[in-house]
Amino acid sequence: MTSNIFETDLPKTAANHVALSPISFIERAASVYPDYTAVVHGDVRRTWAETFERVKRMANALAKRGIGPGRTVSAMLANTPEMFELHFAVPMTGGVLNTINTRLDADTVGYILNHGEADIFMVDPEFVEIAKGAVARSGRDLLVVDVPDAMYEGDNAPIGATTYDALLREGEAGEAYWKPDDEWAAISLNYTSGTTGDPKGVVYHHRGAYLNALSNAHDWGMQPHPVYLWTLPMFHCNGWCYCWTLAALAGTAVCLRAVREKPILDLMRREKVTHFCGAPIVLNTLATAPDALKKDLPVPIHAMTAAAPPPAAVIKRVEAMGITVTHTYGLTETYGPAVVCAWKAAWNDLSDDERAAKKARQGVRYTVLEDIMVADPDTMEPVPHDGATIGEIFFRGNNVMRGYLKNPAANAAAFRNGWFASGDLAVMHEDNYIEIKDRSKDIIISGGENISSIEIESVLYRNPRISEAAVVARPDERWGETPCAFIVLKPGEVMTQDEVIAYCRQNMAKFKAPKTVIFEDLPKTSTGKVQKYVLRQKARRMNES
Repeated sequence: MTSNIFETDLPKTAANHVALSPISFIERAASVYPDYTAVVHGDVRRTWAETFERVKRMANALAKRGIGPGRTVSAMLANTPEMFELHFAVPMTGGVLNTINTRLDADTVGYILNHGEADIFMVDPEFVEIAKGAVARSGRDLLVVDVPDAMYEGDNAPIGATTYDALLREGEAGEAYWKPDDEWAAISLNYTSGTTGDPKGVVYHHRGAYLNALSNAHDWGMQPHPVYLWTLPMFHCNGWCYCWTLAALAGTAVCLRAVREKPILDLMRREKVTHFCGAPIVLNTLATAPDALKKDLPVPIHAMTAAAPPPAAVIKRVEAMGITVTHTYGLTETYGPAVVCAWKAAWNDLSDDERAAKKARQGVRYTVLEDIMVADPDTMEPVPHDGATIGEIFFRGNNVMRGYLKNPAANAAAFRNGWFASGDLAVMHEDNYIEIKDRSKDIIISGGENISSIEIESVLYRNPRISEAAVVARPDERWGETPCAFIVLKPGEVMTQDEVIAYCRQNMAKFKAPKTVIFEDLPKTSTGKVQKYVLRQKARRMNES
């Protein structure tokens, strides 16, 4: 680099250049707002000062047990205060936090423990049976730590060599803890769902965690000291980075073990909840709850939804409860949400249906995302901004993962010409808002025509008798594939296959209407995302019988 006056005698020093890390958020919260409530869980209420004290003790205890840079602490926990604390304690050793999906089977969890080279495994009592089998399958010599929870109503026996509280007592809060010299240092390890093979380990760094946590607050318009209800699993993309966001804002984390309508609505009233996140199924759960449970909710409540495009009809119903919905989009590989449907004042005057349709779009890039592109995946040429031409979504920025752990082939496929390829198909509208049309594998090609399963689902959700819907391709000898709809009706409602098909034909091009309709519950992940691969398998098996 050619020297100039601004590169002379103006070096980086410890005074003017510090590696970014969300560790600094909890330090500030405890220093500035020590008496503010940080965590609520049943009868447990702790301040930021108390939480920081526990975090420092746990970090010191983990360090004494050998956790440091390059070492992994895995956790299979519900949304509890301990899970929240580990998002700070593990990084404060230099170690990497691996939060595991609590709905996985023992074989998959065992693979994750082995692949991520876990040294310590924190286990909630609800998941001890899966954890026991996973440890055996991992082949690793692990320190298993039981994390009891008074809110757990079961009676599973502990399996660990010690407990979280006992480990906590080993630590000293006054000892120095680790902070990164290089913000590229790994902070967490999250595994993708692995529906087409072994799950891939997604590595986050301190810089990305710091920036996405701040962008969560900025792009959602969160004010200081929010009261946040954990309807989103903390294991999912580290709770979309909201553990760190809450520390940055000195907010309150209201913990919740299970997503059920009554506990959610009761906590909203009792704790005066201001924000919550979740998949569209969480919104639908609230929208279809008995009216008696919805009374006297605090106003305003803000909901952030992602994981799948929320049908406009669902957005319309939940906003009628006084809950304002913000739609976001992202992947495990982008630290959770990285695109937001930024709202414009001019849209306030639209009709309810028009406003809901706007909110169903994925939107524009997060403030900290450098760029987003919808392009032809072969040529990398951006598609026209016409709201019609479908391309693949590509990301670039600091909130894109470091890469997949021990998987150079997957990294080579995902990173192309300076972009991360999402595998999601979308259009780009004239106003630069993107709208997902499908996953690459979810496009239905029938008679040479591309049919968006999401378009069919949006029509189905507008039917007042339908509660949930998911559409996949069913192999067809003549057409190649045809749409197959799996539907859950609202309680007390009745519909036939012919009625559903007729309804769809009245509301979309006839060739797009489902040819098969199945009435049954939808299989879902722990975050409420419909497991379409399971439905695709069912649709294929129909042709084999």
